[in-house]
Amino acid sequence: MIYSDKVMDHFSNPRNIGEIADANGIGEVGNAKCGDIMKMYLKIEDGIIKDVKFKTFGCGAAIATSSIATEMIKGKPLEEALKLTNAAVVEALDGLPPAKIHCSVLAEQAIKTAIADYYKRQGIDPTPIVGEIKDDHCDNCCGI
Repeated sequence: MIYSDKVMDHFSNPRNIGEIADANGIGEVGNAKCGDIMKMYLKIEDGIIKDVKFKTFGCGAAIATSSIATEMIKGKPLEEALKLTNAAVVEALDGLPPAKIHCSVLAEQAIKTAIADYYKRQGIDPTPIVGEIKDDHCDNCCGI
């Protein structure tokens, strides 16, 4: 598999890696059986993502998509972060091999899951805002 320079950079030097102790939105998606688990931590103040960190167990593409996705939403309003698509993540990385597109889906789902968690903690039903979050990652990559 051939990866772009951006994928290699974000894999070798991931941005925003770690945990946020006082995160007010946490999302975890993936499946240990297929080997990709992504956890996103958000610190949201006044509707703005003030800080974001991630912990990803997976391949280089999973780490790279996590890293760039956090860069793409940090400092953004929730409404804007919710518009982040896996296609935008792939484009920001100058592409991914077809067999690794599922990693970008995981990044999108992790962000939406963390934002949904934030709304739940506020006593707000996240479904009308975030939409249904399907955890079909493994269906897309390995069929587990």
